[in-house]
Amino acid sequence: MPSDDQTSRSAAADRAEIAGIVRTFFAAFRSGPESVARLQALRATFLAEAVIVRTGGGEPAVYGVESFIAPRQALLAGGTLVDFSEWELNGQIDIFGDIAQYFGSYAKSGIQDGTPFAARGMKTLQFVRTSAGWRISAVAWDDERDGLPMPA
Repeated sequence: MPSDDQTSRSAAADRAEIAGIVRTFFAAFRSGPESVARLQALRATFLAEAVIVRTGGGEPAVYGVESFIAPRQALLAGGTLVDFSEWELNGQIDIFGDIAQYFGSYAKSGIQDGTPFAARGMKTLQFVRTSAGWRISAVAWDDERDGLPMPA
């Protein structure tokens, strides 16, 4: 039976690995040089069968890994979206055995087709432990809008 010290070291290592994946996730969504490489790194953090869901007040848009990454790669590398980035504002990681979740707020800004924009929202990432380490099994997000302010 592991000691409390071993268990806490293992929990800290799990948390650090998941936090690294969360950083990789947000870092992938930045226009400019190396955007393709950042999205390649992101692709490696997903289970092959992961589900990604964009909400926003209407019907959710549901993607697989490739159907999610491919259009974003074209957008981030294509030149119509410039000075774009997404970043974490605040978040929490919860772990139980071989499952984990991240829930947090984020912001994004950029210039698309010459028009500046900025927005905030909430993202949730679900993780499972595999023989290769933690992987994203699902992602969902919603952005702040009229009638849906960010939580205090």
